Amino acid sequence: MRPNQEIINEAKRKAASAAVKHVKNGFVVGLGSGSTAAYAIEAIGGRVKSEKLDVKGIPTSTQAFLLAVKSGIQITTLEEHPVIDVTIDGVDQVDPELNLIKGMGGALAREKIVAAASSINVIIADESKCVSVLGEAGQVVPVEVLPFAAELVQRRIAGLGGKPVLREGKGKLGPVITDNGNMIVDAGFGEIADVAGLEVRLKMIPGVAETGLFVGLTDVVYVGSATEVRKLEAKYRRQM
Repeated sequence: MRPNQEIINEAKRKAASAAVKHVKNGFVVGLGSGSTAAYAIEAIGGRVKSEKLDVKGIPTSTQAFLLAVKSGIQITTLEEHPVIDVTIDGVDQVDPELNLIKGMGGALAREKIVAAASSINVIIADESKCVSVLGEAGQVVPVEVLPFAAELVQRRIAGLGGKPVLREGKGKLGPVITDNGNMIVDAGFGEIADVAGLEVRLKMIPGVAETGLFVGLTDVVYVGSATEVRKLEAKYRRQM
């Protein structure tokens, strides 16, 4: 492992350790997906064991489910607990307004549903995920799409000025399939001047299940670095 990757991983661990302090006894917790969220799941599991916490988790993917079970976290569902106390998740990019791009791990739809159902939505990141404008450095916007509509959605995204690419699987032939049975189109728009407007335009395309633009859904972001963890808070309390 390269030394800089070790530093990034340690920054993620520090951010996760700060974030899981939001978890209290009796809480229902939304469990995000991806490598960064995995640190939070493991940290919650550690607290369950050491503090005998009664915590129930709602995973956003099969990967999160398996890790939560391995970590000793009880699993529940949105049907049983439609209001989640806190969700902890990672991010691909976050701007100064705490708008996000998520979904490079493929779980964006479930992650957004769980975030919307949460009283507090907490994001963890390393410094490289913080940008002045979403879409910097070639970051694409993942879009979850019904398979029947994949071609239509790609044409419509191109019509909006985007560059759509159907995400292909690694180690197998064919497209990536989400836990919902859908495909993912990665749409490049460059730097996004109007995040909320683009979110609306993408959601208006028939066949789009969800987008990786998370607008007004974040309450707190913990940003880890080699030396510290910074806490960023939303200016306005979001409405559930």
